[in-house]
Amino acid sequence: SRRSRRDGRCLARARMTLAAVGLGANLGNAARTLRDAIDALDNVAGTRLLRASRLYRTPAWGVTDQPDFVNAVAVVDTTLSARDLLDVLLAIERDAGRVRIEGERWGPRILDLDLLLHGDAIIDEPGLRLPHPHLHERAFALLPLLEAWPDAGIPGIGPARECAGVMAADGIEPLP
Repeated sequence: SRRSRRDGRCLARARMTLAAVGLGANLGNAARTLRDAIDALDNVAGTRLLRASRLYRTPAWGVTDQPDFVNAVAVVDTTLSARDLLDVLLAIERDAGRVRIEGERWGPRILDLDLLLHGDAIIDEPGLRLPHPHLHERAFALLPLLEAWPDAGIPGIGPARECAGVMAADGIEPLP
């Protein structure tokens, strides 16, 4: 049976949910930070890393007067609820040195982890919206998502591939 590497509990009997996590950073050694965050995801109790996309260099979005970002997507199988997985993501950000400033959007960051998808969940609660409300509009998230999860669907929207097929991906390139 499959077992969590962290605590040894059997995961085979637990209800597993596929989830997608978007990763981004543009401060410090962003590529290393993302690799470390992917490793951290693989060590979360009740969660198993299935795949991670390549790392992509992407132009800054929203506030464009900042360094380019490095982005990726990790796909995990998890027994955690969406809220519990989000809490883990926020803890990984804090461990990497991220300090969230209320009201700050699109600025430079040492690490940004977004819960993009959690199974077919549609959730709209304070601090948690699924699917990620802008996933279907952002090539920097869709391209790595489709690499890691080619048949991903966005609940309430449709196949991620169809969303990606109609948007420009200018300046988004895989890192060597």
